[in-house]
Amino acid sequence: MGRIALVEDHERLALLVCKALAQVGILVDAFPRIDAAWPALRDGDYEAAVIDRGLPDGDGIDLVRRLRQAKQPIPCLMLTARDALHDRVDGLESGADDYLTKPFAMEELVARVRALTRRPAQRLDAVHGFGDIQVRPDGGMLVCGQEVVTLAPAEMQIMLVLLRAGGKTVRRSSLELAAWGLAEAVTPNALDVALHRLRRKLLAIGSTVRILNTRGHGYALVEV
Repeated sequence: MGRIALVEDHERLALLVCKALAQVGILVDAFPRIDAAWPALRDGDYEAAVIDRGLPDGDGIDLVRRLRQAKQPIPCLMLTARDALHDRVDGLESGADDYLTKPFAMEELVARVRALTRRPAQRLDAVHGFGDIQVRPDGGMLVCGQEVVTLAPAEMQIMLVLLRAGGKTVRRSSLELAAWGLAEAVTPNALDVALHRLRRKLLAIGSTVRILNTRGHGYALVEV
């Protein structure tokens, strides 16, 4: 039976989420505030975290950023009452893996959490390279020379698939499967957002590697 962390200050909603996830075999440790959740998420062994943005002691995005800075790769699903595009993008840019707007159907939340916890396992001690970059899953890092940037879990899975392809084209569906499993509830543009973040991070570390989109075929790593 899996275990996730829920950071949500609305007691009624937290109770409903706990009950819904328990019905599919997922146990939940619930926290009402960032300061209570942080030590448990930083040091714990959760399969995923569901984090509300509007918490009494801050924005849930800040908690996700702290986790990524601490090299904690736990998959994170953000909850929010904000439905503007820039709010969703901000959440994903912070290192979150998925985003769900309130009010939501409990079935959809369950489907998304199960997708995050079904991500394929990977060897954490392996180092994968292409061109001038290396990916180190143990630290969630993308490296180019002396420059290092942290990858969110979905970004890591996508990059690993592209690296293993060695420059060959990978279908969009294969990347989505690697990043989110067999979840129909994943937002249609989730892969586009993740690829956008990866392209920005490659540029930020000065890499000559790019992610090429061949329309109708898929994506591949190339050197420029």
